[in-house]
Amino acid sequence: MKQLSIILLSLLLAAMVRAQIPNNGFESWSSVKSYAMPDFWDNLNPSTAGSGIFTCTKGAPGSPGNFYLKLTSKDIPVMGVLPGIAVCGVLNQETHLPVSGFPYGQRPQSFNGKWQYMMYGSGIGYIDINLTRWDVPSHTKQVVANCHKVLTGMVMSWANFTIPFVYYNGQFPDTCMIFLSASGSVPTDNDYLYLDNLQFQGSVTGITPIPSTQKVLTVFPNPATGKFSVQFVVKEAGQTILSLFDSQGRLVGEQKVQTTFCENTLDFDIKYLPAGLYFLKMVSKNSEISARVMIQ
Repeated sequence: MKQLSIILLSLLLAAMVRAQIPNNGFESWSSVKSYAMPDFWDNLNPSTAGSGIFTCTKGAPGSPGNFYLKLTSKDIPVMGVLPGIAVCGVLNQETHLPVSGFPYGQRPQSFNGKWQYMMYGSGIGYIDINLTRWDVPSHTKQVVANCHKVLTGMVMSWANFTIPFVYYNGQFPDTCMIFLSASGSVPTDNDYLYLDNLQFQGSVTGITPIPSTQKVLTVFPNPATGKFSVQFVVKEAGQTILSLFDSQGRLVGEQKVQTTFCENTLDFDIKYLPAGLYFLKMVSKNSEISARVMIQ
């Protein structure tokens, strides 16, 4: 009996490790009035229900399983084109920004799953994940790691993907926020992103090493109020330009600095900017990298 209990406990722990992301296979959905919502995943369906058009729907069959998540940007009467977005947690229906995530305390190496996607016009989708922890002395949310992927081109049939995390310190997070978007700052009607079988894999200790060919861009705090700092590393000496764009693609701030191969930090004053989603682009010699910034 004792041996059986140990076996059952081991199986339970193994299942808990695999099920790190709530409803990661999108097999569980709940009916809300005239539409369905994937359990534990918020989206814009409550805002668009009055038009009978939905940006988050249930696809079938899954890969694997019965269902998968369909995010499709849609032209909504009066509202314009809204992006197909989802957050594992709570989404602000007005700003389209995530409010909260889910409890999570591990340090995974990568974010994996199955996807299909297609972007039209200038719409560029993305996946963004922040692992954070609450810092008691400063009363702020600190980013432990980030996982970001811009979707370019197209994937017309189910394919595996792996997106690595970049760790900024050796701490363990207490919260995970997964944000999925079928479009970027300028959504186009019918941009889509299909996802299934999401999971974290591997384990990381310490800070992620920076390959000599990689540019690293960190924004903190994020979400930010009043100002945020940008920490970045470049390989090439020369001029680096950091440009901040709003959700409509308009330039709202820019800094130009002379840099060498070292860690650099700059502050951005954002007191004059309204709350919302912004994009920071860093351009250095022969390369560029971008990051999403949430201003609240």
